[in-house]
Amino acid sequence: MDLKVIAYARNGHTDKFGIPRQSREESPILTRIVFEPEYRIREAIRGIEGFSHLWILWGFDKEKETNIGYAQVKHRLNLGAHSVKSPVVNWSPTVRPPRLGGNKRVGVFATRSPFRPNPIGMSSVRLVRVGEGELIVSGADVLDGTPIYDIKPYLSFSDSHPDAKNGFAEETKDYGLRVSGEGLEEMPEDVRRDIEYILSQDPRPGYQHDPDREYKLEYSGWRVTFQVENNVISLKKTEKT
Repeated sequence: MDLKVIAYARNGHTDKFGIPRQSREESPILTRIVFEPEYRIREAIRGIEGFSHLWILWGFDKEKETNIGYAQVKHRLNLGAHSVKSPVVNWSPTVRPPRLGGNKRVGVFATRSPFRPNPIGMSSVRLVRVGEGELIVSGADVLDGTPIYDIKPYLSFSDSHPDAKNGFAEETKDYGLRVSGEGLEEMPEDVRRDIEYILSQDPRPGYQHDPDREYKLEYSGWRVTFQVENNVISLKKTEKT
């Protein structure tokens, strides 16, 4: 099967640390879905403005080697004229979700882990507006430069299941931190808003709770160093990258 890269995602997420773990309705972070020239055709998105939400299918093309026990190898997805180097893992049938502490194994197909046989992700996003050769969406949980393979409308009457069960994810769906103190004032207002949201969602791995540990978040040309104690974030340093 040939997969075509129809677009690339553009946003402030230049590092994996801090990317939302799931696409979220309340996220203020905007992502531009910029179409490749071959697909930058107005007729291809005719009628899309009538939908409030979309599904985007994308590739984990920037996953790097990790220390969680999976031997990764590089390969090249069959993407026709738009080949993109993508990693694939010597996959394991079980993975250790960080939100479960990093030491409890569950089946890979019972998770949304990127370490899977086919490095493909999907996100439900809100369509904010239609631009020239691009779509602006909110709520995407992707890195800057992520390849987009397909876009489909979200249909509330078939895609929404209010009584669905969430399995083990129900145990960890509610989390958040409070940002204490000052330190973000020199940032542009939209960048500050986004970073405050990212921090409030607790970007730390679920198994790290050392109050003395410093974390660094990079977003939209800024680096924020912070610590966490008792669910409160203390900002230590803010600088341009």
